Amino acid sequence: MRHLTVPSRVVLGILLVFLVSCGSAHDADEKYYLISANVKIPYWQAGSAGLFQAATQLKVRSEFAGPDTYDPKGEQQALQQAVQSKATGILISVSDPALLKDDIDKAIAAGIPVITVDSDAPTSKRLLFIGTNNYRAGQIGGERLAKELNGKGNVVVFTIPEQANLKERLRGYRDALEASPGIKITRVVDMKGDSRIAFDSATEILGNDKKEHTDAFVCLEALAGKEVATVLSQHEVKDKAIIAMDTDDDTLSWIKKGVIAATISQKPYTMSFVGLKMLDDLYHHKLSTLSNDWSKDSFSPIPAFVDTGSALIDKTNVDALIAASKSVTSAPK
Repeated sequence: MRHLTVPSRVVLGILLVFLVSCGSAHDADEKYYLISANVKIPYWQAGSAGLFQAATQLKVRSEFAGPDTYDPKGEQQALQQAVQSKATGILISVSDPALLKDDIDKAIAAGIPVITVDSDAPTSKRLLFIGTNNYRAGQIGGERLAKELNGKGNVVVFTIPEQANLKERLRGYRDALEASPGIKITRVVDMKGDSRIAFDSATEILGNDKKEHTDAFVCLEALAGKEVATVLSQHEVKDKAIIAMDTDDDTLSWIKKGVIAATISQKPYTMSFVGLKMLDDLYHHKLSTLSNDWSKDSFSPIPAFVDTGSALIDKTNVDALIAASKSVTSAPK
């Protein structure tokens, strides 16, 4: 057998070092977090699936953290714990921008990149926002609502007023409805992230319908739509429109039954999947500083906003959406 010359051995050694380094491009202590104010709802189960899928591809550790029920202070504690554990990077859906701003800024000051997903904290030092163009989502809903009501009727809105994304959706609805002056938003219900409040409020509104007639319900987040649909179904009410938000199984089922007229889909899976990959890139190709306002830099290496898209779902396309969702592999546990 012919012996390798010294130069050949050197070349082989360089190649081996290169291959080994390529196979271990990630550090053993890398750990990325996705933090939500309500980890148990189907919307964030889809979001966590995107996180875990990206982590599996990159061969890094990840954790989905936050309270089991809607709790902004619980989310704040989860964020603080992630910072204390020296997270490599953090994705967070901001339930209360005023509450979480300082903690986001502290994470940035500690050298931990923070990207907001789904709901933003625009006055914080977070690096960018990944999510829905919520204003446009509201416009889409408002345009469909106007058609459902033929340009005239009273509307009740269910929302969580402090959330920036829901504020933008409501603004989109209001602007879209300017073209239909016969449609009035008569009440805005703060459901505080609690599905029971949505159910009880819808029941109460229905009971007062003769005094203050309601023609439609707009649900700006995922929990309310199916609760309102349940109330209308139980009372056999068929003359009121519901425009929901998101695509959990119950909401889609009510669309198929004709109780919910339409819903606006989002992509929480994509938000988390893309978000983790961006955090990973920021870790391995660090910015010169995390404290710049990159949104005002014409030569910024990162975008200010990544729009993951939204779409109207109704009886015409709900079956296609259900089939597509079934084809997605469940996230690893």
